[in-house]
Amino acid sequence: MHRTIGLAALLALGLGGHGQAQPAASPGDMSFFVTSAGPGRGADLGGLAGADAHCQSLARAAGAGGRTWRAYLSTGGAQPVNARDRIGRGPWRNAKGEVIAGSLAELHGNNALTRQTALTETGEPINGRRQTPNTHDILTGSQPDGTAFAGAGDRTCGNWTLSGAEGAAMVGHHDREGLRDDEASRSWNSSHPSRSCSQDALRSTGGAGLLYCFAAD
Repeated sequence: MHRTIGLAALLALGLGGHGQAQPAASPGDMSFFVTSAGPGRGADLGGLAGADAHCQSLARAAGAGGRTWRAYLSTGGAQPVNARDRIGRGPWRNAKGEVIAGSLAELHGNNALTRQTALTETGEPINGRRQTPNTHDILTGSQPDGTAFAGAGDRTCGNWTLSGAEGAAMVGHHDREGLRDDEASRSWNSSHPSRSCSQDALRSTGGAGLLYCFAAD
């Protein structure tokens, strides 16, 4: 007697149309995520070293601590640092194994970042402009090409050491949405400056002090 196995049962078993198990992404395959939480001190991340340590800690807790994780952040001043120079060459995959960009050129061009693919280290989506609370502002301090801003204006909250009313930080929109349908509103890494550097100020424009983290190796 033959029994028919329905589609739902096949999916539950992780079987595809050819009767073979579909490979699931493992934590070690992940090379990109949005932090599920920030350090909680506004844009005071403890500088680049503190931001990198935050990425590494979250990755470790998710089972991906065997890689070298870097925060996608630029700094200014006499010796500026470009975010794009810190994160390796790609490709980068989210917690579900989906490729969000195959190279630096693709990341800063036609990448696959959306609210559905810009996932946390545990594979969860981050609230966007259409959710409550809106937390789509991601700290970057960067221009659209991933480089630092020139000049005296602060776009990095004192190179990620300020947590009060002074300074500002450039943010991007991980959901690629804003108040207008323009390039800046759709930018994942360079949409608008924050009102200041405190946690409340970041929250007031739709942020929570979150970061993009990339495996550099």
